[in-house]
Amino acid sequence: MIISRTPFRISFFGGGTDYPAWFQENGGAVLATTIDKYCYISVRVLPPFFAHRYRLVYSVVENVLEIDEIQHPAVKAVLKWRGVDRGLEIHHDGDLPARSGLGSSSSFTVGLINALKALEGQLVSKDELARDAIHIEQCVIREPVGSQDQISAAFGGFNRVEFLHNGTFDVQPIILPVERQRELEGHLMLFFSGISRYSADVARTKIDNLKSRVTELTTMRQMVDGALAILRSQCAPLTDFGSLLHEAWKLKRSLSDRVSTSHLDGIYDAARAAGAIGGKVLGAGGGGFLVFFVPPEKQDCVRTALKDLIHVPFKFESAGSRIVLYQPNGL
Repeated sequence: MIISRTPFRISFFGGGTDYPAWFQENGGAVLATTIDKYCYISVRVLPPFFAHRYRLVYSVVENVLEIDEIQHPAVKAVLKWRGVDRGLEIHHDGDLPARSGLGSSSSFTVGLINALKALEGQLVSKDELARDAIHIEQCVIREPVGSQDQISAAFGGFNRVEFLHNGTFDVQPIILPVERQRELEGHLMLFFSGISRYSADVARTKIDNLKSRVTELTTMRQMVDGALAILRSQCAPLTDFGSLLHEAWKLKRSLSDRVSTSHLDGIYDAARAAGAIGGKVLGAGGGGFLVFFVPPEKQDCVRTALKDLIHVPFKFESAGSRIVLYQPNGL
């Protein structure tokens, strides 16, 4: 039995510039952190006593004889890519719901690759793990996804990730005084809108609009370094980070009319009226989780204003995808 644990992520600035169609021409950068909420993947060799050869347990249960019969696109793609020729049982569990803007699909893919390679006796680097997951999602499954989620899930931590014209990336960990990072964490609130959606549906509209949103995306990339300057400054108030987050959200909404809805706008406006300085809908948009920057003294007011939503306390994490149980012989 192998069990991998892979974190979900919150992306603050630069989202949209991580699409290959953008950064291969213009370059890109994002500022994002992983959080202490995880996707767990367990993998074991299936004993030869069953009518099926592959058993998958996630929101549904699949018992099939051939890989080509598997319905889960990431599992099918990864197993075929790895050339798996023995029966397997794969279980997925998550701390938070799927299709919610926290990069859960990429966390699943990263965690599955990590677990399968461990089952094969391979210790994979974070860089290779990220590149493999990007390849699976963009080239094998051909999902209209960016490249930041796979990198965050594999590397973990609070990072500035730069996307280069040649298709490579550079991960730069954000080094801050402990007190400054704790202050930032203490100003962030995460809420679930109650809406799960397929991010690909929203992402396709954003990709279609890339060439007509050059000014917006260029500004969103510049905000990455603007946010870092605020965090590293000894005199800039941290509330400037929240104000910049609000400006970034207004730009993100302009990328596609699918990014937000009247319901999400209502949630955002209620949070701002209660004291949030800025925030955003996470991921591609259209639903899922929202993160808000809220001074601590205003957080009870925001919780009251959004009482119909689930508030999820969290902290930053730094480990990335890990093998937390390694028993390849089932011992």
